[in-house]
Amino acid sequence: MSALPHDFRDPALLELALTHSSMESRADNERLEFLGDAALDLIVAEELFRHHPDLAEGDLTELKAWVVSRKTLAEAARKLGLERLARVGRGLSNRTLSRSVLANLYEAVLGAVYLDGGLERAHAFVMTTLAEPLTEVREQRCGVNSKQALQELSQKHWGTPPEYVELERRGLAHARAFLVCAQVRTGDRDERFPPAWGRTRKEAEQWAAYEALLVLEEQEPA
Repeated sequence: MSALPHDFRDPALLELALTHSSMESRADNERLEFLGDAALDLIVAEELFRHHPDLAEGDLTELKAWVVSRKTLAEAARKLGLERLARVGRGLSNRTLSRSVLANLYEAVLGAVYLDGGLERAHAFVMTTLAEPLTEVREQRCGVNSKQALQELSQKHWGTPPEYVELERRGLAHARAFLVCAQVRTGDRDERFPPAWGRTRKEAEQWAAYEALLVLEEQEPA
């Protein structure tokens, strides 16, 4: 447990944070996960707000969603060794914990850090354990350009760029809204992803690409 960047004054908090609900005979980490999720949102939102004064609310929301995604948190959990430290019951194996379980473990440990050391220590924990994705966001704005990310993914897996289909247009010229979905040619069929609204066609395409990336992320192997 020395790999964790926080020395617990109350080790019982860490033990609880590492206890999955499959351990039927014990108290589990779900309440700590709830607390950690809220603390994580606040810490990452403040970090992005301070470092990106030029970004609009929508872009900040997209960046935050990328930083706190299940994939990112699961990777952080693995680097911390939470996969090995987790207490799990029947039906689960430490060696094959899913991305979702690992992400929840990360949030539960963060919740425990918050209770043990307060917001300052929780902030330090996040800045240490999510340093890589936060640095990528600061330096490259990774995740803001969802269209570029989807283009690269589509070309890599299917050898073709995505297309954007306008499904609906509402409002007058000065206050229009566009509903757009991304679609990718996969083999002999077009796969459409969940649509998204935007105040401009460009904004709608950006959000549609983001929705597509969320779906594709869930389809990735853990």
